[in-house]
Amino acid sequence: MELLFNPVLISVIILCLLCIFKVNVLFSLMISSIIAGLISKMPIDRIMNLFISGMGQNSETALSYILLGTLAAAMTHTGLAKIIAIKISCFIKDNKYLLIGILVLISIMSQNLIPVHIAFIPILIPPLLPLMNKLKLDRRIISCSLAFGLKAPYIAIPAGFGLIFQGLIADNMTNNGMEVLKQDVWKSSWVLGFAMFIALLVAIFITYRKPREYAAIQSISSGNDFVQAENCSKNIDDSTGLKFEKKHLITLFGAIITLIIQLLSGSLPLGALCGLIVIFGLRAVSHKNMDFLINEGVGLMGYIAFVMLVCAGYALVLKETGGIEGLINSILPFVQNSKLLAAAAMLFIGLIITIGIGSSFGTIPILAVLFMPLCLELGFSAPQSIILLCAASALGDAGSPASDTTLGPTAGLNADNQHNHIKDTCIPTFIHFNTALIIAALIAVL
Repeated sequence: MELLFNPVLISVIILCLLCIFKVNVLFSLMISSIIAGLISKMPIDRIMNLFISGMGQNSETALSYILLGTLAAAMTHTGLAKIIAIKISCFIKDNKYLLIGILVLISIMSQNLIPVHIAFIPILIPPLLPLMNKLKLDRRIISCSLAFGLKAPYIAIPAGFGLIFQGLIADNMTNNGMEVLKQDVWKSSWVLGFAMFIALLVAIFITYRKPREYAAIQSISSGNDFVQAENCSKNIDDSTGLKFEKKHLITLFGAIITLIIQLLSGSLPLGALCGLIVIFGLRAVSHKNMDFLINEGVGLMGYIAFVMLVCAGYALVLKETGGIEGLINSILPFVQNSKLLAAAAMLFIGLIITIGIGSSFGTIPILAVLFMPLCLELGFSAPQSIILLCAASALGDAGSPASDTTLGPTAGLNADNQHNHIKDTCIPTFIHFNTALIIAALIAVL
């Protein structure tokens, strides 16, 4: 009975229900946070103080998104994004699987090679929507493809965001009694990435393989130009700004500088700032357009950045309710004699926490404190423990209404208001990738 009245469990269920009934994610997070606090008998002023103070924990992430949004806006302003979209359109012609493959590759690169994260999506995807409509491509495939590219690399590849995620895994496991080196994490966690790849293939070739009709696109609110077939002409008029020029080379150089500085300093905001300095300093974009681009960057990524801030506040309220420890204690008596049941319980708890706060990175410290003593007590090996912690923290990232892994794809695919955040992004990614992670983690334990 204690489990049924757990404030974390009730709060997360309410959050999901509110989002399903199309209540704005920000409002849903705030309401769910207040409910969690009230169930745990916190006074309302303490709930709000915790909520507001917790928002600062995601301040670096929010700043990164704003700066990366400005970087993406600069790519649009120079015409580089449209050139890339046209090249993609002309290259794939009528091969929808080639389009899917290219978008998966680009989303993977956004995590490791050019770490703009989700900022590329609202820039690159809207111009390609007419092409997707022409191919009768179910956009749920694209949401799954983008989610895979945003999530699998940080689990399996030790570079870019993966270096941060795997460093958190190693540090928190070591701090809680099981010594693990950062470079050892991917040697175990690649299994989870492979399972997600299988899930992606299932989504593409089985679940959503049938053609899907969308209404013809007339206009778009964000101002992006759609790619038309006539743009595939080899002789692009210079006046259109679509010919590859010096400013495009400078913009690419700025993106490379962003990656290098981020890797050297470990700071994504610093890397993005240096990339923007290159773009503005070498006049790929005129100085007089600086304010306009920053405003556009805020418009592109500001909402998602603020959702990340609110998620951090929500996470702190959940921690302070004591409900996470209560969740563990309610389940432990049933699993102490079985590795399989213990692993299943850990994954379930990880899913509940991550789908609520929307951040796999922010979930790691919470779960490591609770799970590592249990892993040591039950005799889990280091590779098994790595897989369990990686899977438990990543579960829910795909499928959470408040996750950038779902908010990002929706931001691009819903440019013409024909893609629903819950039905077309959250549910498909939840079903495919969370199922794959659970199965892979349980097999690893067995």
